Amino acid sequence: MKIVGCAMVALFACAPGECRTAAAAGEAPDALAPARAAPSEAPTGFDGRSNGFVDDATHAADREIFDEVEDADEGLGPVYNAQACRECHQSPVSGGPSQVTELRVGHLDRLGRFANPVIPLGDGSESIRDRSLVNDRTLCPSEAFPEIDATSHVPRSETIRARRISLGVLGDGFVEAIPSRSLLALAADQCRRSQGRICGQAVLVPVLEAGGSLRVGRFGWKAQHASLLSFSADAYLNEMGITSRLLPDEVATRCDAVDDPEDEPGPDGLADIDRFARFMRALPAPARDAAIAREPDAIAGLERFRAIGCETCHVQTHVTAPAGSVVNGGALTVPEALGNQQIHPFSDFLLHDVGTGDGIVQNGGARTAQKLRTPPLWGLRLRTRLMHDGDSLGSQAALLRHGGEAAGAVFRYQQLPREQQRQLLRFLASL
Repeated sequence: MKIVGCAMVALFACAPGECRTAAAAGEAPDALAPARAAPSEAPTGFDGRSNGFVDDATHAADREIFDEVEDADEGLGPVYNAQACRECHQSPVSGGPSQVTELRVGHLDRLGRFANPVIPLGDGSESIRDRSLVNDRTLCPSEAFPEIDATSHVPRSETIRARRISLGVLGDGFVEAIPSRSLLALAADQCRRSQGRICGQAVLVPVLEAGGSLRVGRFGWKAQHASLLSFSADAYLNEMGITSRLLPDEVATRCDAVDDPEDEPGPDGLADIDRFARFMRALPAPARDAAIAREPDAIAGLERFRAIGCETCHVQTHVTAPAGSVVNGGALTVPEALGNQQIHPFSDFLLHDVGTGDGIVQNGGARTAQKLRTPPLWGLRLRTRLMHDGDSLGSQAALLRHGGEAAGAVFRYQQLPREQQRQLLRFLASL
């Protein structure tokens, strides 16, 4: 993983010795087609219909695969966290978020740098290395493997321990189609306007289906993926223990009786990871509560949101690349349904330190340990638990928990008259 800094982002976005242009760091830049019209508003809703990427019948069939419960015969495990994509992405519809959390751990080495754990399984004769994720479920001991235990055990040495709540994927096909240069420009603009106090960090991450070509990450709490197909393969392996053509090697072999890769193509040539990605690309964005959004208080609340600086990171509007643009290292051509669409996620999809970091490094180097990707606020009203760990119950609790780069916005919120605070919260209730 590479840090994008200096020439492409801003001086404040990288430490000395880390400054390089995206091209020098190995990025495969998005090849953008010309825009031939003003952008259209992207479709929103929770009705289960496609956004136009595929027809509704295909979208419904893909949802069945997304919702399907996996078992051992299909390659589940031997260690895993979920048996279906919908376990982590289902509220209020398939593709939404959930209450499910995952555990990540690690420790600091002698130089004070984050180090991934070694997680012993069962009696310790096999261990999982080189990843911070801990799987909470296992297939054995079982009837087929009564003497084998693959339970994950976190050693006492792993003193960094963090929970991450599941994110929604509604609207992520549009997010995938945001040009990388747009996110880089946002980072540069933040630094310039704030004199270096607020500087989102963009990281270049591998696109697995493009041979590891690099692109600006935008998915996951650490912006660890730029492609929905890469994300699908990663989740299939690390959350469900199912190997695919993109990630064909198991993280553990105990009580694993299915040959790899376990995700085999069907008669149409598509494997499950292809259908997962196609399903997500066809999902509409979350819809606002139209009635609340029309209220004078909510309209005024949006202005308060902007005035105190929340929109610096929670950016309201993005425009996707024009149809015909080639992204993901050449692996995806943006179709008409996703191209030149205006979306309102209220996120910059960059990494920031807002004082709640989990200490985990997944990409971008040591400077990302306390940084997290700005979570999109679309669909906010449909969540009970907020922030990366789900520990904040309600929008005001989450807002007041911000610090670091967001400390100024929190201070300005606290200085607002109570009525204006109420208006801001009413605006958030519309999202």
